[in-house]
Amino acid sequence: MSSPIVAPTAAALALAARHLRAGELVAFPTETVYGLGADAGNPEAVHRIFTAKGRPSDHPLIVHLGDMAQVKRWAREFPEGARRLADAFWPGPLTLILPRAAQVGDAVTGGQDSVGLRMPAHPVAQQLLAAFAALGGSGIAAPSANRFGHVSPTTAQHVRDDLPDTVAMILDGGSCAVGIESTIVAFTSREPVLLRPGGIGIDALTSVLGRAPNAPGADSPRASGTLDSHYAPHAPALLIDPADLLQEVARRTASGERVAVLARNIARPSAFAGAWITSPPDAPRYAHDLYANLRGLDAPGVTTILIEAVPDNPDWLAVRDRLTRATH
Repeated sequence: MSSPIVAPTAAALALAARHLRAGELVAFPTETVYGLGADAGNPEAVHRIFTAKGRPSDHPLIVHLGDMAQVKRWAREFPEGARRLADAFWPGPLTLILPRAAQVGDAVTGGQDSVGLRMPAHPVAQQLLAAFAALGGSGIAAPSANRFGHVSPTTAQHVRDDLPDTVAMILDGGSCAVGIESTIVAFTSREPVLLRPGGIGIDALTSVLGRAPNAPGADSPRASGTLDSHYAPHAPALLIDPADLLQEVARRTASGERVAVLARNIARPSAFAGAWITSPPDAPRYAHDLYANLRGLDAPGVTTILIEAVPDNPDWLAVRDRLTRATH
């Protein structure tokens, strides 16, 4: 039986919280993407996330919190820079990697001495976290609610498409406002490190920290969504320079390929009969639509998805990161 998609009424949220406390999985919306939630303090429940997604056991999860007071349950340190970012951007699309508290197990950390924490801004996520806390819960571990490595879900139906019968319920909060995952900043060394660009831009981080965070190095912790290949459709996807897009489309269709195209500025040729989506030209709206567009183009029989490359400037950093991994 397919997992039920449920409107987030008070009764549904209370039931979802009970499912979580019983060790079951619940999918819920955040402002970034839909999360596959489990009781972060229950190792058996957390293990079910890895089984459902086909996720490697050493790939750490993000623990979602309902309020700042819960940080001390999970982190043994809350450095000043991390606190300033939390004050500025929580609730919101920011994950902080902090030294884990002694009682935090390996299930959510991937065996590392650090833990990822986030306070989501979506009202349904906040209401679920409050209902969960009222039952004694202290955090919901929640990676994206899809098969590991695949395009992330931004609607309840996307969750059901990827995980049709593995969750107790899917709370429907509509389309996610941001549409790509949270920014991840690590505070496990002397200087902050940007592990993954996302919903909070690097200029905004810099304005709060007083300097740009460092790029990750060999000793940086592992984090969600940072493998070379990730966010990928089933059909092979290629990034194409705008100047070459039409020529590449023509060459591949002439050779018999069934091509789908995600464009930005290049207009669809009148002779092209395949799927062609023109994305919004600005980075925030492009990001909002990105995963839905990739899913829409990833139809049975499509042999290649050609993606018009996006600008190489800071506003597009998070989108470029997702496209680079999706086309690895």
